[in-house]
Amino acid sequence: MQPNSPYAAPNSTVVSNVTGERAAKVLRNTYMLLGMSLAFSASMAWYAMAAGISFINPWLTLGVYFGALIFTNVTRNSGWGILGVFALTGWLGFSTGPIIGMFMQTAAGSQIVTMALASTAIIFVTMSGIALVTKKDFSFLTNFLMIGLIVAFLCGIGGAFFNMPALSLAVSGAFVLLSSLLIMWQTSAIIHGGETNYIMATVTLFVSIYNLFMSLLHIMSALSGDD
Repeated sequence: MQPNSPYAAPNSTVVSNVTGERAAKVLRNTYMLLGMSLAFSASMAWYAMAAGISFINPWLTLGVYFGALIFTNVTRNSGWGILGVFALTGWLGFSTGPIIGMFMQTAAGSQIVTMALASTAIIFVTMSGIALVTKKDFSFLTNFLMIGLIVAFLCGIGGAFFNMPALSLAVSGAFVLLSSLLIMWQTSAIIHGGETNYIMATVTLFVSIYNLFMSLLHIMSALSGDD
């Protein structure tokens, strides 16, 4: 078969370049939307604190969260999906505002929040960097992460429902590990073409960052005796 024939098999180098360009575009769009989502979530948290919003029922928080998550997933291939991302991230920021506000009332609490934020940022950069620099395919972690997240979530509900502080602390530790690995896994999926939808990639990364921050906040406050 002649190389210039219209029926010739596509050159592997060309296919690889096209795939790489597509992955780079998804990664770029994901980071752009993630940055805007983090800023919007932070502004909603600040508004909740400034307005003196009281603690929001955790079941209501979960209900709205899953509703926004389902909406975003259904509309992920349209502009409505972006609206869903901001609805989800904005709600998480708003519902977290009263919790952060409680910590910010004291110097020790403010230090805990600062340390949790700094640790979250360091872990995000580190885990993303590992995936970007090594370019290793971490898809083998998929089953472990999915099962681990389900178990941790159910244990978290059990710890809250039965008021078991030790279990809740263990769940926070598990979420730190799982969220860190999920950041690396999702970044790897983007660069290897396993994730082509930047809206869903943004949601995964944002929720990982959120869970990482809240878990670190819980652990640090427990260790400091302020929990």
